[in-house]
Amino acid sequence: MATGQYLSLVDLARRTDPTGDASDIAELLSQANEIYDDLVWKEGNTNTGHVYTMRTSIPKGWWRFIGQGVPGSKSTTAQARTDCGDLQMRSTIDLRLLEMARDENQFRYEEDNAILEGASQTIASQFFYGNAATNQAAFTGLSNYYYTATAANAANAANVFSGGGISTNNASLWLVGWSPRSIYGVFPRGMKAGVELRPIDDQQSYDSLNNPYLSKTTWFRQMAGLCVEDWRWGVRLANLDVTNAAAGGLAGPNAADIFAFMSKMVLRLPKMARGQSGITETDARNEKGMTVRPAFYANRLIRGFMDIQAIRDRNVLLGPKDYAGQPTESFRMIPIRVMDQLISTEAQVV
Repeated sequence: MATGQYLSLVDLARRTDPTGDASDIAELLSQANEIYDDLVWKEGNTNTGHVYTMRTSIPKGWWRFIGQGVPGSKSTTAQARTDCGDLQMRSTIDLRLLEMARDENQFRYEEDNAILEGASQTIASQFFYGNAATNQAAFTGLSNYYYTATAANAANAANVFSGGGISTNNASLWLVGWSPRSIYGVFPRGMKAGVELRPIDDQQSYDSLNNPYLSKTTWFRQMAGLCVEDWRWGVRLANLDVTNAAAGGLAGPNAADIFAFMSKMVLRLPKMARGQSGITETDARNEKGMTVRPAFYANRLIRGFMDIQAIRDRNVLLGPKDYAGQPTESFRMIPIRVMDQLISTEAQVV
């Protein structure tokens, strides 16, 4: 068993100040992944995930002559399922090492915080880039649902726009309408949403030679998945070239107009509140009060380009709003969230 997986005397020394107290650790690896401010969670209806039903066709009616019969009509539906991934991590610390620390609880707390931050970043990345086809223990993220802008390849290509980038220096801007009937996070039936911590005291661990010693361990576990029940509530602006290239680069003279695309993205959602898209009703009368929580997601580069374009063009649609008491930049009253797990090295989406 690799010794690098466990804390050592060197780690203890590096986490202790000159007085012997546990040091306050500068979290240089922490990130802003604000998807957790909006994400809606739903308990699945299976032990491993969730099965849902969608309508795939509706009858169009029959134009009849007098004396002519009318054939029967029916709609069709289909079922789909999404499976949850099981993310686990653990922290094991030699009991003697904890005895040497002046504040055992603080020492464990600092290490547990780092593991929780790592789990948070892993889950956030999975919501956008996960692919269960290449890692069956994980779950599939939005990029692998909205993977093409070509209508012949997928119906939801209507909700994928291209910013013109053609290389691998691209980023995406996302608009997601979260709700238990549209797009949401899933956890298995009978399980808990979020990270579960299970401390185990005075257990037997083993070194690289399989010799036992006493330790304290904290297990971390989160079972999570993503359900795109109604793909109309997700929109992707792909191929945003983040370089200074003359053709298409966001800092070049022919840069993609982010706000023009954002206006188009808002109109792709089936309906929104007044002041957002203006489309407040649909003919799906049995959708009983679906309350959707919309939000844009961009990494820091794209978020910076938004500010530059807003200043240059005096964009009056970008402005500060309060959401749950927090000042947040918004576009058409839809919050714009920063996601550090959104990368700027995406390949071209075609």
